Amino acid sequence: MQAPTPLLQLRSICKVFLTEEVETNALSDVDFHVDRGEFVSITGPSGCGKSTLMSILGTLDVPTSGEYLLDGVAVSTLDDITRAHLRSRQIGFVFQAFNLIGDLSIVENVEVPLTYRRDIPRSERRGLALAALARVSMEHRSTHFPAQLSGGQQQRVAIARALVGNPALLLADEPTGNLDSHNGESVMRLLEELHAGGATICMVTHDPRYSARADREVFMLDGRISERHLATPT
Repeated sequence: MQAPTPLLQLRSICKVFLTEEVETNALSDVDFHVDRGEFVSITGPSGCGKSTLMSILGTLDVPTSGEYLLDGVAVSTLDDITRAHLRSRQIGFVFQAFNLIGDLSIVENVEVPLTYRRDIPRSERRGLALAALARVSMEHRSTHFPAQLSGGQQQRVAIARALVGNPALLLADEPTGNLDSHNGESVMRLLEELHAGGATICMVTHDPRYSARADREVFMLDGRISERHLATPT
């Protein structure tokens, strides 16, 4: 029986930055994949290439060489506009700093990604946003503003915003980094619940307690990766 095609796959990815005639190899011959429904964590010291890898996975940057396939599409061959359309449909982002808009209500914040989706009518946006808030148990705060919420609540809203367009892939960049241990644990449990419901998640974290709770842990050092499976066999 043929193995299923990964949701995303990197083949021999290299990323080189040139600044003032200095060449920096941020990623070196990286091979990496994430299967549908998998939860993968990425960890490693500062400067090891995690941020560069996430930028490429999120289609915010393109590799210098190598191939990136997202749901079978060769991303690095696309022009900027086509890549942006792919990103808006296929990828949801969760950031360390929440990045909520202060003068928009919670439900309006969650609606923002849908404004870039021509395939979703304006009349449907509010209902989708409220449904996404319900998934993270924040629908009761829909009319509040970010400043009225705790850090943990703001991150839940940020996760709802990432989920509202039903993306194929959820990218979480240090989602617990700005939270205390209690709220960090709450957000981590939410990610695990979403994963149990079928979400595909790729998470960067410096916290070994959280990275070890993924199905698979990817270690980065000097632009290269190694990995090991963490899930307990059934």
